[in-house]
Amino acid sequence: MNGQSMTAFLDRATRILFFTGKGGVGKTSLACAAAVSLARRGRKVLLVSTDPASNLDEVLGVPLSGDAAAISGADGLFALNIDPEGAAGRYRERVVGPYRGVLPDAAVNSMEEQLSGACTVEIAAFDEFTKLLGDADFTAQFHHVIFDTAPTGHTLRLLKLPAAWTGFIEQNTTGTSCLGPLSGLESQKSLYDASLRALTDPSATTLILVSRPERAALAEANRTREELEAMGVLNQRLILNGVFAARDQGDAAARALEARGKAALDGMPPGLMKLPRNEIPLLPYAPMGLENLRRVFDGGSPVSREKRRSGPETRPTDLTLSGLIDRIENSGHGVVMTMGKGGVGKTTIAAAIAIELAHRGHAVHLSTTDPAAHVAATVGRDVPNLTLSRIDPAAETRRYTESVISRAAPQLDAQGMALLEEDLRSPCTEEIAVFSAFAATVAAGERGFVVLDTAPTGHTILLLDAAEAYHRDVARTASDLPDPVRRLLPRLRDPEFTRVLLVTLPEATPVHEAARLQDDLARAGIAPYAWVVNQSFDRDGFTDPVLTERGARERPFLAEVREQHSRRMVVVPWEPVEPVGPERLRDLAGQPDGSAVLQPARG
Repeated sequence: MNGQSMTAFLDRATRILFFTGKGGVGKTSLACAAAVSLARRGRKVLLVSTDPASNLDEVLGVPLSGDAAAISGADGLFALNIDPEGAAGRYRERVVGPYRGVLPDAAVNSMEEQLSGACTVEIAAFDEFTKLLGDADFTAQFHHVIFDTAPTGHTLRLLKLPAAWTGFIEQNTTGTSCLGPLSGLESQKSLYDASLRALTDPSATTLILVSRPERAALAEANRTREELEAMGVLNQRLILNGVFAARDQGDAAARALEARGKAALDGMPPGLMKLPRNEIPLLPYAPMGLENLRRVFDGGSPVSREKRRSGPETRPTDLTLSGLIDRIENSGHGVVMTMGKGGVGKTTIAAAIAIELAHRGHAVHLSTTDPAAHVAATVGRDVPNLTLSRIDPAAETRRYTESVISRAAPQLDAQGMALLEEDLRSPCTEEIAVFSAFAATVAAGERGFVVLDTAPTGHTILLLDAAEAYHRDVARTASDLPDPVRRLLPRLRDPEFTRVLLVTLPEATPVHEAARLQDDLARAGIAPYAWVVNQSFDRDGFTDPVLTERGARERPFLAEVREQHSRRMVVVPWEPVEPVGPERLRDLAGQPDGSAVLQPARG
């Protein structure tokens, strides 16, 4: 451990704490544990989630909304979820309301339609975020405001938005934007400025980078550190979560897990090494509910040493993960999309499927919509028949902007061109550009296999919402949209063309978030093809007490997936050697029967 203990840090904590990091590293659990610990010290604490797929409710065991709610059993602790849809409704009314009864109904309806897209949802949620961050009077009753943020890529975009929107407002001279009347933004400018000041004031704000002792998570934490430093956010701290020390040296898998973590920490980037840090051990239980949250910074709880009464919960059949790929392969082309909560292994599963299909001689394109893309690092090197790409927001925005300007130039005079260029500087342009690139990537599935590693759940839902909005627009106006955009939603809804794999871990939050995602997909007319339960410890061979208890605690969630959620389920065991590089990924995709198991479809 480097620097003061977690207890000492919380004793002297700044008023604002941000918890951020790669998906699945434990941001929410640690943010909740810190909030509970500060409330026990007699502080009044507001805990806020900015994640579109928040699971604060589940961790705290209390239903939450967009209004601060007192947490029963934790005096002084209040929590809320920033509700993007509710915020968007309030934002639309703030912008459109003054024009009701003044402009014709058709004009008001047109304004509301302008404000119905995904980018409006994002800026509206951002307004709520800046109010909590930049308006000290709004949160004056609280000693601390703790933000549990979305996975890193989305968080960096959120933290950059105060500067982006401030710059856009300063340069915009027309009074309009892609969101409608600019007055809806101009009135917020002082709040955006205050948010920027709060973010960069080390006496007010601490940015806590949460990572696990894993190569990819540490690399992302370091990239985040660099980007935040460039923004002027210098007061940073590192928490290493899930650090494992084998208790049974006779357990080869436990020794391998310990060695893997140690190797990752030995290779920690120098920039991270210099930060003050704390280490939290791998716990045998899920830190959910107030009782367990109180234990996180107090050394956890005693480990049960009871031996198992039966073998693992998985049910071997003749079908393996390779068998799932057989079924995908039968179509000869199409799209495979891995979806789920951050940190569940979507990238690994996507890469394993892509490499196995390429090895079988198919042309495969592996891409990602994740702002914190790790596809290239996971694959490791060139593979025959496999191409890689990343839907890069900056590059796509640049390409989209140039395309719009080139198409519009013949019809616009100098003033019209200036207005168009000004509007395209809006941060909302990025959302449109990324969506267009996503549609083009899906379209490539007509010519071969496309495997898409999608962003963590909330961002993926925004993309699908955008698909629905564009599809409505096509149906209503027959507008001249590119063919990939016009055909995107029908392609996603075609089970013979697109196979959605919900990837999860055998734990409460990832399983329940995947179930919510499945419901969201159903509303969009999309049915998942299979669930992949990744990194399971529920198998024979472990003797280390932490690992055996973790395996035993997985069983209710494996049963829940099998009995309530999935028509097909693959269980992929935790592997002692990190599945990085073509050989390891092919091993994962072609495991012997009983390792990765495809449960047969019911009915």
